[in-house]
Amino acid sequence: MRISIVIPMLNEAKALPRLREALQALDPAPCEILCVDGGSEDGSAELAQSYGWRVVKSERGRGLQINTGVEAAEGDAVLVLHADSYPPVDAMAVIGSTLADPGIALASFTPIIRGPEKTRWGTTLHNWAKTWYAPLVFRPHLFVQGVRLLFGDHGMFFRRADFLKIGGCDPAAKVMEEADLCIAMARLGKIRLVPRAIETSDRRIAEWGAVKANWIYLKMGFLWATGARERLERHYPDVR
Repeated sequence: MRISIVIPMLNEAKALPRLREALQALDPAPCEILCVDGGSEDGSAELAQSYGWRVVKSERGRGLQINTGVEAAEGDAVLVLHADSYPPVDAMAVIGSTLADPGIALASFTPIIRGPEKTRWGTTLHNWAKTWYAPLVFRPHLFVQGVRLLFGDHGMFFRRADFLKIGGCDPAAKVMEEADLCIAMARLGKIRLVPRAIETSDRRIAEWGAVKANWIYLKMGFLWATGARERLERHYPDVR
């Protein structure tokens, strides 16, 4: 299985050097690394190109950027990776073995939130738990059908053909695009959280504090679930 890594990015020049180290360590390597730049002003696109990664331009918005990247990808499967998330060295093998099961439509790694000074075990546990409790509380009928909610820092992956079949992400979504994607992909098969860790940056928690960060995560989920999605991104400030 040929696997493309798609990185939707905006002003990620600070994060890209560490991401490069993580992707260079992958064994086996992906068939390509494709960055979808949403109008960075800090040299992110030029830096990515200097690494030998392919860069395509898009209007800003994670849903639209992911759609653009998947459409341009050359692989049979796609790993959508945030610029501040670092997959395990055997990520390509894990993806290949997971998607070898035709009953799985969408899957992800299990995130551990970590910074230079500490691992955020409390938020990591909450991040893991909301995969189950969010659909149970807000979409119980879908939970019974097997829907689980994965999020961007999980490192979501899927077959490119399946993504295109369901129409991709909501192009208007700037945040929470992954929750809608889970619901759509569940029509095609199972949603699985793979018990293999992916490390993701604690930069939001470091900026906001743990209590505020978890409050924002809860508020975003509640607003999404209750249909209050207009300008949802205003409740989720950028942290770079």
